[in-house]
Amino acid sequence: MTRLKIGIFGGTFDPIHVGHLAIARAALESVPLDRILFVLAKRSPLKERAPVASEEDRLAMLERVVADETNFAVSRIELDREGPSYTIDTLEALRDQGDLHLILGGDALAEFPRWRQAERIAELARLLVAERPGSPTPPRGVPFTPFDAPRLDLSSRELRARASRGRSLRYLVPNLVWRYIEERGLYRAEHVPSRPR
Repeated sequence: MTRLKIGIFGGTFDPIHVGHLAIARAALESVPLDRILFVLAKRSPLKERAPVASEEDRLAMLERVVADETNFAVSRIELDREGPSYTIDTLEALRDQGDLHLILGGDALAEFPRWRQAERIAELARLLVAERPGSPTPPRGVPFTPFDAPRLDLSSRELRARASRGRSLRYLVPNLVWRYIEERGLYRAEHVPSRPR
């Protein structure tokens, strides 16, 4: 029986934007993969600040985006686990579901040697890297496979800053996400993250 080729795309997705989705679609088509699993991080160990939007809001935005995509799915495995979100723990938990392919941007690859059990991660999953504009030089000795992805210079941090200045995120995030952000008042300067219910 042929094992599924599963792309693991992790992040805080605060918010998910069109750059994330373009990368996911490109990985699906280029490798090719059977499905993309978006893994929502509770909190990245390498980021100083916690996500701005609540887990509930970030999950809701992701679920709205993938609802009509037959090859996309969302996992809350890291939300349900205590402590910081370590990729190694996620891959160990998912290893029996198929052949794992970890989707990274070039900026994340540069940080890869700092990840917990980086060598073991590279054993459990093939590293697929979408180069981003201005990405640092890849670290030596880290095996990875580049794939053809649109080079969109977008980051969630920049989008949050834009929203906090009262600027619209329309056309920078999927329409369903834009509407959700507007309805909930997310990322505005006065926004206070809602507590998970």
